[in-house]
Amino acid sequence: MTSRRLASILPLLAVLGSVTALGIGTSLAKQLFPQVGSLGTTALRVGFSALLLLALWRPWRWPLSRADALSVLRYGVALGFMNLLFYMSLRTIPFGMAVAIEFSGPLAVAMFSSRKPIDFVWLALAVAGLGLLLPLGHGVASLDPEGVMYALAAAVCWGAYIVFGKRLSHLHAGHSVALGLSVAALTVVPFGVWHAGSALLDPRILLLGLGVAAISSALPISLEMMALKRLSQAAFGIMTSMEPAVAALLGLLVLDERLDRLQWLAIFCIMLAAAGSSVTARRDRPPSAPAEVLM
Repeated sequence: MTSRRLASILPLLAVLGSVTALGIGTSLAKQLFPQVGSLGTTALRVGFSALLLLALWRPWRWPLSRADALSVLRYGVALGFMNLLFYMSLRTIPFGMAVAIEFSGPLAVAMFSSRKPIDFVWLALAVAGLGLLLPLGHGVASLDPEGVMYALAAAVCWGAYIVFGKRLSHLHAGHSVALGLSVAALTVVPFGVWHAGSALLDPRILLLGLGVAAISSALPISLEMMALKRLSQAAFGIMTSMEPAVAALLGLLVLDERLDRLQWLAIFCIMLAAAGSSVTARRDRPPSAPAEVLM
């Protein structure tokens, strides 16, 4: 009986660990901004993540058709710009706010994939949450417009990443994610080199970048792939909907980013919308598609 309980709890703990590791890694990454900027930090994170996953999965062992190669290219470019734009948003808006706004991307994809009446409730909650976050020029809760625009652009890329990733669902997740991250690295590393230059070669910066990549990419992906084998798509979606709250808490604890009540309410609305849409979404595909492995 105890072993059964443990087997049922472990996947949930794996998702929680994945979300927490992702948040810790991103919080640590933000502390690299003064040294190499958001572009340099993105280059370090995505570049080292690609190298770690290439070493772990060795994707060259599997054949790849021309059609799949084109899908990997689109998937990787979307992944690269998703990371780049998200990190640029972190320059001027709190971590938890950026994650909450970015969640509008996968939420939009979920809404388009289902036409049930209840989905209008989740849509209304998401719109309400975003409405509380968007800088309208009134009140103390308004956010920096440039940071919000970068977060919204990252949300569009996240949506594209999911759509393109589902076209690779017939491939092993490690295969597609390793190749996708390699394309992402080729996409964003030149921006980081252009912006930060030789500062990226500092041994201390390189070591920190490697740590960020391991904590915020390699570890979360490994934990999520473990969980996806044992959880339904709905359960997985509900667990990952905690990400904005975890990001806000880590932003408070690690970065001293304090949010007001309206911002916490906005995060709660978006989390509830994400969890609800996961429950009512169509289950046309298994949850092990590479697009479900969050970055």
